[in-house]
Amino acid sequence: MELEKKLVAQQRTFFNTGQTKSMEYRIRALQQLRQGIEKYQQRILDALHADLNKSEAEAYGSEIRIVLGELDFSLDHIEKWAAPRLVPTNSAIPDGVSTIYPEPYGVALIIAPWNYPFQLAFGPLIGAIAAGNCAIIKPSELTPAVSRLTYNLVHEIFPEEYIAVMEGEVETSTALLKEKFDYIFFTGSTGVGRIVMKAAAEHLTPVTLELGGKSPVIVNKDADLNLAAQRIVRGKFLNAGQTCVAPDYLLVHENVHDKLLELIRAEIGDKYGADVLQNNDFPHIVNARNFDRLSALLQDGKTLIGGRSERDHLLIEPTVLGEVDWKSPVMQEEIFGPILPVFKYGDLNPMLDEIVRRPKPLALYLFTEDEDLQNQVLNQVSFGGVCINDTLSHMTSHYLPFGGVGESGMGSYHGQQSFDVFSHHKSVLKRSK
Repeated sequence: MELEKKLVAQQRTFFNTGQTKSMEYRIRALQQLRQGIEKYQQRILDALHADLNKSEAEAYGSEIRIVLGELDFSLDHIEKWAAPRLVPTNSAIPDGVSTIYPEPYGVALIIAPWNYPFQLAFGPLIGAIAAGNCAIIKPSELTPAVSRLTYNLVHEIFPEEYIAVMEGEVETSTALLKEKFDYIFFTGSTGVGRIVMKAAAEHLTPVTLELGGKSPVIVNKDADLNLAAQRIVRGKFLNAGQTCVAPDYLLVHENVHDKLLELIRAEIGDKYGADVLQNNDFPHIVNARNFDRLSALLQDGKTLIGGRSERDHLLIEPTVLGEVDWKSPVMQEEIFGPILPVFKYGDLNPMLDEIVRRPKPLALYLFTEDEDLQNQVLNQVSFGGVCINDTLSHMTSHYLPFGGVGESGMGSYHGQQSFDVFSHHKSVLKRSK
């Protein structure tokens, strides 16, 4: 605990010098981070393969490319975001001039998860740097290769009084949360999010919580089934389903149910091979505890596609379950693995009622060209973000804030929102003499 306390004190002292508020300093830091990522690129790919068995193509596309895109977007827009912004003044103050000044909070704590351990550590860091903060990153202990790489990369680029990495087990996170930070950014499970928020409340520290939930997919009878199958398979089985916005369960109109499952089976074969357990590029489950949890869920319902697993290699092949009940264990928690329960419907309204009765999901996916149905779902269901006729892609846009609602999260980031989330927007009213 003394180490954590000392580091936070060092960062606060450095922040109070005002250096991090300089636009030149922020831009140089972002440029240095980009150069460091390019230098470390192969080591990043190797670490992601060591921890999660991600192929180079998947690791680059879902982690490095997204971070570099955020960096470039921030560098292009940071001066505009940070500039004081004139706003109208109330007519009752005719001689007043009103301005909003973005200013950094100070010392930020970023707690990263294990499923996208590079992207979800460095993505928030970009916002913290752009806004002018100091920051401490706590990587996940469940991905030790990426954790060590994160430390080495950051340590090589930045002095620890500016940006630092604290490795360690749960005890390290607990010790950090006892310190007074000016902002906490957490990505992880809803259960741990509650712990983080409770700790932040002790110091009245503002938080962003990027959590998860059971994100549904609805496939209407008018959907392009080939497109739906391709995009559901891509979205669900990326990183072996260990994605916070992965499709969690499937609601399919009875008229197209059987055809869609045929196409999903074919798409899995085309994408991952006839025997996924022999595919050396298919990501594995992060550890034995999660493998055992998922293996128990495989017993729910009837296996329609897949269902095999290898505990020695922590592999579970893409699996679709039918004849699942809403009260089944697989429907009581976020799956976070390559298992996809499917429900058949004739009338969508009871299905929407089931979604609404549950905690608000982080994402919802709807495949239809029916604009009335699109509007019904958008108006009736609350969720963090939606894709219509696609999965996952909304979270890659620099122009769409990404975040949850209710139990799926609090606050959002990406693009300008990443700058804003790490900034206090200070109101200034100036009157003439």
